[in-house]
Amino acid sequence: MSSYPRQGLEWAELGNPDAEAPLPPEAVIWAFRLLLGREPSPGEIHAHRGHASPAALRRALLPEAYSAPLWLLARPSSPLIPWRLEPPSLGRPVSQLCTAAQFDEPEYAAWCAAIGEAPRPHRKQWEFCWILAALQAAGAIRPGACALGFGVGTEPLPAMLAAQGVQVTATDAPVDLIAGEGWQSTNEHASDLMALFRPGLVEERAFRERVAFRPVDMNAIPPDLRGFDACWSSCCFEHLGGIEAGLDFVENSLETLRPGGVAVHTTEFNLGSNDATLETPGLSYFRRKDIERLLERLAARGHMIWPLNLHPGDSPLDAHIDTPPYALPHIKLEALGCVSTSVGIVVQRGG
Repeated sequence: MSSYPRQGLEWAELGNPDAEAPLPPEAVIWAFRLLLGREPSPGEIHAHRGHASPAALRRALLPEAYSAPLWLLARPSSPLIPWRLEPPSLGRPVSQLCTAAQFDEPEYAAWCAAIGEAPRPHRKQWEFCWILAALQAAGAIRPGACALGFGVGTEPLPAMLAAQGVQVTATDAPVDLIAGEGWQSTNEHASDLMALFRPGLVEERAFRERVAFRPVDMNAIPPDLRGFDACWSSCCFEHLGGIEAGLDFVENSLETLRPGGVAVHTTEFNLGSNDATLETPGLSYFRRKDIERLLERLAARGHMIWPLNLHPGDSPLDAHIDTPPYALPHIKLEALGCVSTSVGIVVQRGG
């Protein structure tokens, strides 16, 4: 997870820290009886007391269903952007959205096992699995390959890649850049190499031989980070200061690659509007038109764009919108007035 200013979605995912007081347990019990016709479990009572109001509790128990707008399904306006519209798959990864069917694929269970986690329908875990699937499809998970991770926090990817013989340079934000933002206190920031070590994934000797760590500001990538076979980031560039800053990072990340090297990034995607969106110094939701503008620009500069597939899924879980305090399934969610999910983008550097 990103180690940049802790505002917006990640903070919202903790529940309702700003509420003056939790709802009384009786309110949760009666809401379950009236709306769902059953008794809540003790865990459900505890979780749902975090809602700011009875109205918020009602929205969580009877959430609005998602219906894909026509603009999401249309062909890109630019002929430079390769496109497809079909249920996305981890077995055939392209630039795609997180959808429910991918959690049922055998590839999902396999990638979860590779990172030492039990599969669960959560978009953040999907990001790890999709990144690995894309890296594998690009031939970047192999002994002797070298990969650069941005904003790695304490994610399992550096250790998993090292176990496969990949030489990894893992980076996270300099401590002075995130001072006071809360990332360190929640164990979401890495400040040294051993914060990334996973003994269940890789032996310590191999980890130390294959993984290096350094602080890096994603808005100012050092010029000596060059020649990598791959680079990646998991939900980081939406925290870099705004939409343009995030798009610039993706383009700049390609400079770290050798010709043919692959950049694999995930971020927040606005499912509800191609016009109104959230843009703050700490968090931005990228619209379809933002992603297309980036891909068109990169294609025009000679980079190879993997097909863009914005199919939002067609199972009942794909219509479910998770609301605070968040629970599973956590695939599409409402936060700060927007409906969003995760999107993955793959670009290979031109010669």
